[in-house]
Amino acid sequence: MKLTFFGAAKAVTGSCHCLEVQGRKILIDCGLQQGKDERDNSVLDFAPNYIDYVIVTHAHIDHSGRIPLLIKEGFQGQIVTTRLTAQLMSVMLQDSAHIQEMDAQWKNQKGKRAGRPPVEPLYTVEDAAQVAAHITTAEYGQIVDLCPGVKLRFVDAGHLLGSASVELWLEENGVEKKIVFSGDIGNINQPIIRDPVPLQGADYVVMESTYGDRNHNPVTSYTAELAKIIDDTFSKGGNVIIPSFAVGRTQELLYFMREMKKEGMVKSNPDFTVCVDSPLANEATKIFSGDLHGYLDEEALEVVKEGDKLFTFPGLMMTESSEESKQLNLDKSSKVIISASGMCDAGRIRHHLKHNLWREECAIVFVGYQGEGTLGRHLLDGAKQVRLFGEEIAVNASIYNFQGLSSHADRAHLLQWIQAVKDPAPQQVFVVHGDAPVTEIFANTLREMGLPAHAPLYEEVFDLAANKMLAAGVELAPKKGSFTSDGSRPSNAYHELERAAMDLVAIIHASKGSPNKDLKKMTNQLRAVIEKWNSVG
Repeated sequence: MKLTFFGAAKAVTGSCHCLEVQGRKILIDCGLQQGKDERDNSVLDFAPNYIDYVIVTHAHIDHSGRIPLLIKEGFQGQIVTTRLTAQLMSVMLQDSAHIQEMDAQWKNQKGKRAGRPPVEPLYTVEDAAQVAAHITTAEYGQIVDLCPGVKLRFVDAGHLLGSASVELWLEENGVEKKIVFSGDIGNINQPIIRDPVPLQGADYVVMESTYGDRNHNPVTSYTAELAKIIDDTFSKGGNVIIPSFAVGRTQELLYFMREMKKEGMVKSNPDFTVCVDSPLANEATKIFSGDLHGYLDEEALEVVKEGDKLFTFPGLMMTESSEESKQLNLDKSSKVIISASGMCDAGRIRHHLKHNLWREECAIVFVGYQGEGTLGRHLLDGAKQVRLFGEEIAVNASIYNFQGLSSHADRAHLLQWIQAVKDPAPQQVFVVHGDAPVTEIFANTLREMGLPAHAPLYEEVFDLAANKMLAAGVELAPKKGSFTSDGSRPSNAYHELERAAMDLVAIIHASKGSPNKDLKKMTNQLRAVIEKWNSVG
């Protein structure tokens, strides 16, 4: 009866833990490493064909994003998750696979001239499509006999539609233990979804700690504050541009927009237009608009009972094609445009920024975390000018950091969650899913409260039957900046060139569906540039 940590150990992403019970191997999550946590996503730390089950806590890519790779490498077992997580995972993994294919194509274009061998995508759209055949779903509260010696139950974690904490009852050689995997614990009072459901006792808890060192700022009224920004911007004749993550945050925004319209909170234009310009967000919204029985909070249930739709209202536009996306910026009437990606480093949002950042009557509203080095963070840090699609764009629009809601519990609510686990109290709390300093801070806080706790290292192995560590794990070196093939750090000019290439790829994606004559013209121009630089040196 062993537990091994293969991901999110002193890191925020790449969640992956492995239980071994009665000869069966069970993964809890299999997520992508992202950002500064990324090492090598293509290398799995175990033989996929020896894994019997994967339990998925929720659909976010840092918890599910390597499942297609697992199947590609030989996994033939069963994936168990909630019904809504299975549906969201389907669209998110397809989108992730498309990104993997585009990344590989880009690397191969760069590497060909340098004589480097071609690379394969981490996984393909076809690989992602294979996931559905392995999935079995269970509802919250349903006890599932997973295999000999293992029973499981999903409990609402309140983080994302379908998200769950996992209770597992284990038995081996006459020894019985209960272990809980928290998944991502949600914030309280979020729209649409319910608050996290408190758990009772457990022998062991594997617990996230994303905000384990700080509390969220109090929010008075999300809708009122956002409505005021929209009202002020429309009064000046501008657009409100909202970079937003496609799954979860976009649907929250639509829920609030519906409330604003119903209450007439935007006085200058009560019938204002809201455009969601993200195919992934549109697909996710369809899932959010489906059968949500057993997943909604009381307020959202009342809306449904009254016959209203949660995410649809007069004036809502859902664009799909690149041509529809382009038309949004040709139309001069004021509107709200919600588009991905949430940190502005890719996607259609970059086009909307290009057309609206320079206009002082417009507003850019950030509603989520902006990572270091992203365009979003650059704008929040006060950039006066940014480069988009080869052009220098002045930043004249108003920039708002609308923190409002977080989908993660803060320190106070994480402590409240673990304090409920007391009958019995845990023999050990494993603190994961946080930056290395935060995991140590939160583990120390738990120890001060009288709870045995520590932040495991990568590949730590723990004997659950004997309550002792078998292998201490290893400290991974922090990720360093990228280097060139001769070991030197790339110049700023090279980074600018890479950024221009990303812009070009975004233009190509946005051109899908354009007239053939325009596509041929663009192709000929690009080939001319390629031939010119191939002939240099």
